Amino acid sequence: MTARGAGPGEGRLPRHVGIIMDGNGRWAQQKGLPREVGHEHGADAVRRVVRAARELGVEALTLFAFSSQNWDRPPQEVFHLMQLLNRYLLEERAEILDNQIRLITVGDTERLPSYVRDPMRELIAASANNEKMTLCLALSYGGREMITEAARRIARAVQAGGLRPDEIDPKTFASYLDSSRFLPPLDLLIRTSGEHRISNFFLWEVAYAELFFTEVLWPDFAREHLMEALDDFSRRERRFGQLPGEADADALDEPPAVGIFPSQRGKG
Repeated sequence: MTARGAGPGEGRLPRHVGIIMDGNGRWAQQKGLPREVGHEHGADAVRRVVRAARELGVEALTLFAFSSQNWDRPPQEVFHLMQLLNRYLLEERAEILDNQIRLITVGDTERLPSYVRDPMRELIAASANNEKMTLCLALSYGGREMITEAARRIARAVQAGGLRPDEIDPKTFASYLDSSRFLPPLDLLIRTSGEHRISNFFLWEVAYAELFFTEVLWPDFAREHLMEALDDFSRRERRFGQLPGEADADALDEPPAVGIFPSQRGKG
């Protein structure tokens, strides 16, 4: 595996890893602590995993940080999560910039409070030319919602005469998704806490990704757990719907389609 430093065994390193960070509440409950404490330790896990992914040579890391449905949680919990996000953006700014990490987001970030949006947009702009790794935060994100928005963009393009209906194929459709702007195709999706479901995350992008489920709760997730997932990935044969030994992953990779649709205000 082409990873810098002490990495997993021989094999291919995934270019793009997505993580559904689950288990903060259960971690706190098991220890008799408030849910907020679980979220705080979950933020520490984010720091560990971002650092490990960069050191191991992962090109892009997407973290499912806050879903569209999370807005329905108790207001105090939502407020605490927004405070944690604000703190992360401020405290990790120097490390992100010093280590040449590019920050981007996917999701309806207009719904985020200004004390999150403002430092987030500033860091997105400041890191725009960084090339070491792309860190994507999925915020106020829902897979169905993003697919619906892509369909709206396509409808507007057809209505404006810039696209013909017979030109719409999977590759064209994917180019209208937010995730197509700066991210390579998703290779590996990790979910912590023992749950075996996707939870409305990257529904389109997960089509040919490898899935890795671990019992480890997110606050306990560390470098060794990421390495375990990468090692497992390196031992799999990716078929992309073809017969064993016939798939050519490089030929099937679709590069990001930058600039096909205008960036929306606040999308980052």
